Formats: sequence, structure tokens, C-alpha cells
Amino acid sequence: MRPISQLMNHLTAVIATEFLKARRSKMPLLTALGFILLPFVGGFFMIILKDPVMAQRLGIISAKAQLVGGTADWPTFLGLLAQGSALGGIVLFSFIASWVFGREYSDHTLKDLLALPTPRMTIALAKFVLIWVWSLVLVIFIYLVGLVVGNLVGLPSAPTAVFWAGTVRVAITAVLTIALATPVAFFANAGRGYLPPMGFALLMLMLAQVVAAAGWGDYFPWAVPALYAGMAGPAYANMGSISYALVVATSLAGIATTLAWWELADQSS
Repeated sequence: MRPISQLMNHLTAVIATEFLKARRSKMPLLTALGFILLPFVGGFFMIILKDPVMAQRLGIISAKAQLVGGTADWPTFLGLLAQGSALGGIVLFSFIASWVFGREYSDHTLKDLLALPTPRMTIALAKFVLIWVWSLVLVIFIYLVGLVVGNLVGLPSAPTAVFWAGTVRVAITAVLTIALATPVAFFANAGRGYLPPMGFALLMLMLAQVVAAAGWGDYFPWAVPALYAGMAGPAYANMGSISYALVVATSLAGIATTLAWWELADQSS
């Protein structure tokens, strides 16, 4: 039991250190400012859908808004938040994972970090905890901002069941998307910086669009969150368990390969 207790003590201490490093940086604020655009863009679409005259005056912008489908109500608005969390989240959560792991290489602090009397695997696990908590806090933040924006644009009142269903959709979409940030962490370590992991994330995002358009999106992990959020319509949102299993397997593979890299790879260079 003593080794387990020591491991937990080490993990708690390293998690606190990782959170402190993140708090002292500008990245949490910058990611929040970037993600906060999502509910405001959704509110803008709701205004256009509410006012056809304004939509007609705006021309091409109104055409884009009509592609959203639905009406100016809470189900449509919460659906937009979920879809934005899926598409924007792939980039944002991947950026967070890239920064959390990649900064140790770009700032040349990895050698000092590994000199600590702490198991390498514990340090990597602490970084994954930071990524998850950071990403979830951002999702909660934009959801709460979305509720305020929805009220400000005057969306009609809806039953509690509507808000519950919309909240669950946003939450599950976010969890699925955050889970896919773990392979990005591996590429941040293997590539020793920011560019390789972000290149990988953008490539997966583009492939998700292509594979989904070909009708195989439910078998491609990076397309699953957007499909679940209703990006392709309700008919494609009901996927089989294999789709979610692929996301879980991909996430676990990302964690396993990252831990193995930290444990086995030569970090001296």
C-alpha cells in the first residue's frame, strides 16, 4: 500500500505544479477568449433566423445562417453550441494538449523536469489531468455564456426537458472531443514541440469532413463528436456503440503511447 500512497502523493504534487504553471501563463485566458466566440456566433445566427427582413438585407450571411436549419429557439441554439464544441473543440483542445506537453520542449525545461525525484509516468498523467480539467472548464464557461446570450437575443422560453437534452448533448460532445486530444499529446512529445501535434489535429479535422461526406464518419473517431452533435442531421446522430468504442480506444491509445514515450524514450536531446 505504501508505494500506492507515495504514487498518489507524487501525482497530487505534480498536478498542483502543472495547474500553477498554467495559471501563471496567459494560455487559459487566451483559450477562453477564443472559445467565447462560439456562443456569440450562435446568438448572431439566432438573430438572423428571428428576423427574415434583416436576413434578406445581409445577403450571403443570411444564406449561411439558413444552412444551420431549425428556428430561433433553444434546441437549435444548444445544438449549435454542441456542434461548435465538436469542430472548434478539436482545434482548441488539441492546442491545449500541444501546449501542455510541447512547451517543455520549446522552453527547454524538460531536463529540469525529469531531474525531479518523480516518476516520469506521474508527470505525464498530471499533464493529462490538466488537459481534461482545463478543457471541461472551458466547455462549462461557454455553456453558461451561451445561456446568457440566448436570453439576451430573446429566445422563446422552453421546458426544462429541452435544456436538459441540450445540456447532455453539449456535455457528451465535449467529452468525446476532449478524449481525442490524447493522440495529439503523443505527437507533441514525438515531435518535440507545437507544430507536429497541431498539424496532426488539423489533418484529422480535414479527414473527418471527407470521411463523413463519404458516409463512413461513424467509423472515424474524429468525425464521431460532430455527428453526435447533429452536424449531419438527426438521422446520422444515432450511431452504434462501435463509434463510441472507437473514440475510447483512440483516447486510451493516445494515453498509452504518451506514457510509453515518457517512460522509454530518450529525453536527453
